[in-house]
Amino acid sequence: MTTQDVLGLRVAVVAGGWSEEREISLDSGRACQKALAEAGFEGVDLLDVADDGFVQRITGGGYDVAFVAMHGCYGEDGCIQGLLEILHMPYTFSGVLGSAVSTEKEVAKTLYRQAGIPTPRGTDVAPGTKLTDDDIDRIVGELGLPLFVKPAANGSSYGVTRVTSASQLADAVDLATAGGGRALVEECVAGTEITVPVIGNEEPKALPIVEIVTGAEFYDSKVKYEPSSMHHVIPARLEAGVYARAQELAIRAHRALYCLGASRSDFIVREDGTPVILETNTIPGMTETSLLPDSARHGGIEFPELCRKFVEYALEAHGKPEA
Repeated sequence: MTTQDVLGLRVAVVAGGWSEEREISLDSGRACQKALAEAGFEGVDLLDVADDGFVQRITGGGYDVAFVAMHGCYGEDGCIQGLLEILHMPYTFSGVLGSAVSTEKEVAKTLYRQAGIPTPRGTDVAPGTKLTDDDIDRIVGELGLPLFVKPAANGSSYGVTRVTSASQLADAVDLATAGGGRALVEECVAGTEITVPVIGNEEPKALPIVEIVTGAEFYDSKVKYEPSSMHHVIPARLEAGVYARAQELAIRAHRALYCLGASRSDFIVREDGTPVILETNTIPGMTETSLLPDSARHGGIEFPELCRKFVEYALEAHGKPEA
């Protein structure tokens, strides 16, 4: 399809939903709707998945492609992707498999290790588990302190605790499993925090690396949604070889997790220059000042062009609409 053909498509921007990240998702959706209009798309509507009649609207609206701007459960875990597959509607970003394995952090870590990507040491804890004193002593003995405890399938740092004493561990696990999922307990990797956006399908490329400077204990949900100028250093201040290595590992993660369209992998770079991967986001924040769009802008891709590219990647990966 030519660019003009693409711009003639009707786009449903799918956002909202029921997760803790609902309002952030709606912000992303509104920003993407505006950017797509600025890129030249004539028919762009914002649909909230949680609204009554959503399925009727998306099936009856004459849409050619869905632009997924949902974060958290139902959006990044393969659920909305499965619905769109059933509807035979092309959609942006990763498919059911890539979304599901990227969301489940312990599964993702297995795939990272198979791909030769360094990961933190850690263990997972089943929901409903009440840690005994022996459990706590064993975990702290193996991983040391401080530790990070996080839901095994969540985003935007919800439910994450930095544990600095053994007495905090049980409560941190309870918080991380409160939603009914597993908890991941990991060693605290010290170093420079970076994120590496990657765009594309079969031939993905890494965008400029963003160094994250917070002044906080970690990049929590409050810091993530403060103005980007407060926390983003682009390009990251890394030695050239380390910079290239981090980009190469992010591309390797994109492929290992079956990602499509875009991904954003978070790393800690140790003092010895080793990038250690923390997680990969398949639907990163998509406001103009979010990490991936901020990186793209520094790489010469303005937000409207970026959103147009995502629609083109969607048609390439998930099929073109029928004539």
